[in-house]
Amino acid sequence: MMSKKTNSHLPSMVKKLLKRSSRKAGLSPGSLIHIGEQKVPEVKLSLINYDLQQVVRHESETIEELISQIPSEGISWLNITGLHDIDIIQKIGEHYNINVLNLEDILNTGQRPKCELYDDYLYIVLKMITYNDESYEAEIEQVSILLGDNYVITFQEREGDVFEPIRKRLQNTKGRLRKYGADYLVYALMDVIIDNYYIVMEKIGWAIEDLDEKILVNPDQDRLTSIQNLKREILLIRKSIWPLRETVNQLQSEGTDLISESIAPYLRDLYDHTIQVVETIEIFREMASNIMDLYLSNLSNRMNEVMKVLTIIATIFIPLTFIAGIYGMNFERMPELHWNWGYPLVWTIMLVVAGILILFFRKKKWL
Repeated sequence: MMSKKTNSHLPSMVKKLLKRSSRKAGLSPGSLIHIGEQKVPEVKLSLINYDLQQVVRHESETIEELISQIPSEGISWLNITGLHDIDIIQKIGEHYNINVLNLEDILNTGQRPKCELYDDYLYIVLKMITYNDESYEAEIEQVSILLGDNYVITFQEREGDVFEPIRKRLQNTKGRLRKYGADYLVYALMDVIIDNYYIVMEKIGWAIEDLDEKILVNPDQDRLTSIQNLKREILLIRKSIWPLRETVNQLQSEGTDLISESIAPYLRDLYDHTIQVVETIEIFREMASNIMDLYLSNLSNRMNEVMKVLTIIATIFIPLTFIAGIYGMNFERMPELHWNWGYPLVWTIMLVVAGILILFFRKKKWL
């Protein structure tokens, strides 16, 4: 089923965002207010502690219990799913000495991708994207990452993510994740998010091809709605991906002890992937505009075909109407009116004229 969203959908999204953001009007910087939709009924907390010897997973309903399970050695990956419980975010910030402005950004799900470097931690914002190629709708979720000396904290808006391959790779003692530090875990998380963009790009490509074929067959009003939805979603995805180049480039160029030199080649590869994704979404944006042009052109051609047929029909009937008009005049002295073969003769002439015109139009390939 095609999505039936109208052009008012995007302004309504903007209105909702502005309405939620307006709640912070007049408050001091760093005031912790959740700006966004509550996408899970309850916040879920999970912790993975690992080193070369073992991997231990913990789940709890309280952040205090999970924090108490964090060892002094090894790497800890704390994942928070759901951002509406401000108390949990605040306790994490107090435990790890996170700047209150970063906590504010974590709670504001309208952030653009970015990277901020501090003395003892790194703050990264990314967008996790899934795409429904049937309804041409994109689900965009903000993912915030905190990288410390021996810990990584991820904040997600809803359940379900692309991190499951990372969790499985942590079980492999021969993999790089267990051998490298927390910086490699952050790279792996960013890499799997960006790799998922390729899946999204592939689905958008299929959607563009599908729309292109349907427009050629039947450029009706539903197709126009689908094109508008597709263009809007591509624009939203582009907005979420475009700043990522700067973010990854900043990770490469910023000198910090939190990212070791051994991670530099992986970050360069990540930057290359980011460039490819950005270029692909730009190509798709152009293709979506071309599809709109194709729709309008095809619609215009079909209208021209209809007008041509109507014009030909009108042209055929012009001489017939002329003949009928002459013999429809009420004059007494019209000799043809008294002929026995007058009526059949007029019909014969009219049919011959119509036949000659039809043959002429066919010869000109207008029919």
